[in-house]
Amino acid sequence: MTVSRVQLFVTCLVEHFSPSVGLAAATVLERLGVAVEVPRGLTCCGQPAFNGGFRDEARAMARHTVAVLSRSDAPIVMPSGSCAAMIVHHYEQLLAGDPDACARAKDVAARTHEFSSFLVDVLGVTEVGASCRSRVAYHASCHTRRGLGVDDQPRRLLRAIRGIECVDLPESDTCCGFGGLFAVKMGEISGAMLERKLDNIERSGAGVVAGTDASCLMHIAGGLRRRGSRVQVRHLTELLAETDQP
Repeated sequence: MTVSRVQLFVTCLVEHFSPSVGLAAATVLERLGVAVEVPRGLTCCGQPAFNGGFRDEARAMARHTVAVLSRSDAPIVMPSGSCAAMIVHHYEQLLAGDPDACARAKDVAARTHEFSSFLVDVLGVTEVGASCRSRVAYHASCHTRRGLGVDDQPRRLLRAIRGIECVDLPESDTCCGFGGLFAVKMGEISGAMLERKLDNIERSGAGVVAGTDASCLMHIAGGLRRRGSRVQVRHLTELLAETDQP
């Protein structure tokens, strides 16, 4: 499918903690001939408030986000399965009391795509001109895999990178323990889940662990750093943006 332009919603975590992820997403899209727009006024998608039970606050953020993304009819691309799942699955429900806003939320949800799914399922590409000479293991984030049904797409994109060696990650689809507010409210359980994930990453022999959600990767990176591990953590967009070209 030919798409000339998209709206890139980088998410607040990417904007404030991993801006390289958003820049890499734009680089890959532009390399594929897609013009990238970053709508002014985007803030948080409202997922933390929603998960914490603060529905009025989440509703206000959903209403604002829908208004911003409705200024254009271009597809919405997000380098985050969890934030994309929030828009796709919960906005229409949150705004059900307002028929006009609900209709716009439904339209926005239909145009929202997680980054790897957009490349593979909408643009129909897996080869994006990337190159990476590393042993890479893939961690499947819960919201991306279970919430959106996106699992094979990022793996196909990784396998298409020139020079890469993809290695199996034991229990690759097991939660890393982040879970947003879960890591704060249930710290001991979250920590135990993270330790199991880290053990599996180190057991895989990978030099790099890749994923599609900055939140999970930030959680994993912190654990690896505390262990003194040399394993690097990279978002899928960053690996896809790498080339041999100067």
